[in-house]
Amino acid sequence: MASIKISSVRKVYPGNVEAISDLNLDISDGELVVLVGPSGCGKSTLLRMIAGLESITAGEVRIGDKVVNKLEPAERDIAMVFQNYALYPHMSVRQNLEYGLKNRRTPKAEIEQRVNEAARILEITRFLDRKPRQLSGGQRQRVAMGRAIVRQPKAFLFDEPLSNLDAKLRGQMRIEIKRLQRSLKTTSVYVTHDQLEAMTLADRLVVMNAGRIEQVGKPVDLFERPASLFVAGFIGSPPMNIFELATLRQLPGTTLPASIPAKADLVGIRPEALRLEEPAEPFIALEGTVELIEPVGGESHVYVNLNGIETLATVVVQGRLAEGEGSHIKLFMPASALHSFVSETGQRVE
Repeated sequence: MASIKISSVRKVYPGNVEAISDLNLDISDGELVVLVGPSGCGKSTLLRMIAGLESITAGEVRIGDKVVNKLEPAERDIAMVFQNYALYPHMSVRQNLEYGLKNRRTPKAEIEQRVNEAARILEITRFLDRKPRQLSGGQRQRVAMGRAIVRQPKAFLFDEPLSNLDAKLRGQMRIEIKRLQRSLKTTSVYVTHDQLEAMTLADRLVVMNAGRIEQVGKPVDLFERPASLFVAGFIGSPPMNIFELATLRQLPGTTLPASIPAKADLVGIRPEALRLEEPAEPFIALEGTVELIEPVGGESHVYVNLNGIETLATVVVQGRLAEGEGSHIKLFMPASALHSFVSETGQRVE
């Protein structure tokens, strides 16, 4: 096991296309860090630079006490798990697990011990003599993880490993990966575009945007205190509602809570924090027409066309909304649930 330190790293492709811009990130020994962001934000590029599959234009990547910028992937003592499994189709599961160890001339008895232990941990012992084509997607991904485990590397790198699985299997495999990482205590970097995956797996979450880090922290901290408009809009489903203060001031009978910072010109509120009943604390009141109701299991996502505001507000209601589509509705924004931002910089203000 080892820590990973990324210092002032840049990646520039031909044509002066900058994919990663002066990025710094410290990953502790045994930590599971998830890189998340929209397509093209640089998360997979960063993972490939750690792995040695992409060259580094500037800066330094250190795994443990060793700078690895010029080392080949095989020399970095890391193991990758890919979304397409990358299994050898003509080999059995056992042979797939053994392959990397045989190439390193690991003693036969040790290979057998490592393979059997990995198979036990992942509950794939009964599949050891099968070929990959005889396995389900979830079983293949377990084998891919097993091939990484037997290496006993300093770090695991996961490149969207669950994106090819259906929703039910993704849920099961998220639990499996988290359980496995806690058991092995191996430093892990995990890339995904799925924020549910990111929020449930991460010890720390790294939100990336246009080759830069927007915010790093525990998932709950990023949800409750997003540092920027980008994080506020990306983390959370449905995303945060954002309103211009100038527009809110013009609504009849509206008095803005004194707690809103003077520098702010935008406020946001999570759909879960909007209320249908007047709260005891200071609030901003809104009115509108119910445009659409989406039942989602035990809750409903309600989209409201607000009077005097050219936007839809989203509110999450537990159970079912008594009012139907087309009905008039009042919403209340409690002062304590508001997030304040400056539109020019996109940053949070207190």
